[in-house]
Amino acid sequence: MERQGSWGRFVPLFVSTFVNKLDAKGRVSIPAPYRQILAQQDMGTLYCIPSFVGLCLEAFGNTLLSQFEQRLHKYDPLFSENYDEEAQVVLAAAQPLNFDDEGRVRLPDDLVKHAGITDRVTFVGLGQKFQMWDPVRFEPVHAERIARARAARTGGAA
Repeated sequence: MERQGSWGRFVPLFVSTFVNKLDAKGRVSIPAPYRQILAQQDMGTLYCIPSFVGLCLEAFGNTLLSQFEQRLHKYDPLFSENYDEEAQVVLAAAQPLNFDDEGRVRLPDDLVKHAGITDRVTFVGLGQKFQMWDPVRFEPVHAERIARARAARTGGAA
């Protein structure tokens, strides 16, 4: 799945949902389709931040990071509190995660704690990014998102 991005270039999207095991060392295998998308985004780096909307992790590659950096151009980097706030919550919080030879990354302890991840990780493709959830925490979120989508489609009627 792709969408047309900046400059007419097609950008592959993170789609589908996967569940993988978190090993005792805090490593998890990133789904192969996601690794392929990240590899196409220059250096194939995976960036991860704690989510602001849920008890999960937001993960993305260089494409979304570059779009965010472009967004910051509307502010003066030396004299704008807005610049500092937005840069701090994304750039200062972003942790680059490196892949090992088996396609795994080690999730830092503070990120694992934020998301409440224990032994498995649910990967949720959301287009330009994906989220990483503890599967038990994701179940009600998934159900709520489906319910809201249905309500929006039917104009709020059950």
